[in-house]
Amino acid sequence: MQDIRILNELVRQESQFIDGLLAEMQKVVVGQTEMVERLLIGMLTGGHVLLEGVPGLAKTLTVRTLADTMQVAFQRIQFTPDLLPADILGTQIYNPRDQTFSVKKGPIFSNLILADEINRAPAKVQSALLEAMQERQVTIGETTFKLASPFLVLATQNPIEQEGTYPLPEAQVDRFMLMVKVGYPSKEEELKILEQATSGYSADVQGIITGEQLQKARDVVRDIHIDDQLKRYIIDLIFATREPRKHGLGDASEYIEFGASPRASIYLTMAAKAHAFLRHRGYVIPEDIKAVGMDVLRHRVILTYQAEAEQLTSEDIVQRIFDRIDVP
Repeated sequence: MQDIRILNELVRQESQFIDGLLAEMQKVVVGQTEMVERLLIGMLTGGHVLLEGVPGLAKTLTVRTLADTMQVAFQRIQFTPDLLPADILGTQIYNPRDQTFSVKKGPIFSNLILADEINRAPAKVQSALLEAMQERQVTIGETTFKLASPFLVLATQNPIEQEGTYPLPEAQVDRFMLMVKVGYPSKEEELKILEQATSGYSADVQGIITGEQLQKARDVVRDIHIDDQLKRYIIDLIFATREPRKHGLGDASEYIEFGASPRASIYLTMAAKAHAFLRHRGYVIPEDIKAVGMDVLRHRVILTYQAEAEQLTSEDIVQRIFDRIDVP
């Protein structure tokens, strides 16, 4: 217990920057607290984040502001149907004078990448980005380059129903730690947005944390305590997506085509630890797991045609699982 007290104090000290960072972001971004928190969880764990929502919900503004508060290099890549992998990764350029090739690095060589409207580009381009996300390196010609640290991809996509979009394949979506649904602001928030946008309001965002400080915070997040019972709870949740009958969810078995992969249990644990860090706690409680569970699992539970015919979503199934599995 003494160790947890020491850890708790360490987390309290190391997480002090969180409140200042959130205050800086609130100068620019109105509302969207959940989206901001999920982006911070991504930053604290190195897990990439996929934001889904209609245009105009401040997704790009939020990511740009986060980069300003973190004093890290930022690049925005607008995905379009005619984009090529070389436009992201870089390419070799031939110099006829001395008959040599030189490498021109692409925008992927940055700390924080905003892949805007990722589902507007064809699969070849999506694959090029996602390989960099997984391996944290890029090969141009015969040379392999390590990507900067910290390196994080925050991708946005419009809902699939919109025209001109290419749905991300399940194997690629699985590489995103979190998938966050971005909703509309409340009336009060929209009024504040309206006033800021029409009055010439301009905020000066201060840098709160450097890349080195972020790396230190990541090390602390990794050490946050999670009880063995809570680890079992996470495993039960993940296995309930694969074997619903064995976990008292017989009616869900005909709706789930594929359950969550082992990557889900790793990400759910790390996200719960980061959620505890944001609350200045050195230990995980069940509420941390429940808070991030939907964002970790909603894109990992693949439904059958029958579920779609009955207009069930993966969120409906994930919610049933959380309601059914007992909390230790």
